[in-house]
Amino acid sequence: MKQGIHPKYEFTTIRCACGTEYKVRSTKANQRLEICAACHPFFTGRQKLVDTAGRVEKFKKRYAKFNQQQAEQK
Repeated sequence: MKQGIHPKYEFTTIRCACGTEYKVRSTKANQRLEICAACHPFFTGRQKLVDTAGRVEKFKKRYAKFNQQQAEQK
């Protein structure tokens, strides 16, 4: 391998929002995650509420404009 072209591969800490920490080797320094294997619904079997407030209302608002345009064209 050529010398001096590869990033440093060092031990680092990955922290999840739930508080779990993993010690791994990576080219990036300390990383943060939102969901890990300790809190992911697939692995735990528990449902985790994700903040999606406003998305449905935003879609309905946009779709209402589309319906108005369709009604005006008829």
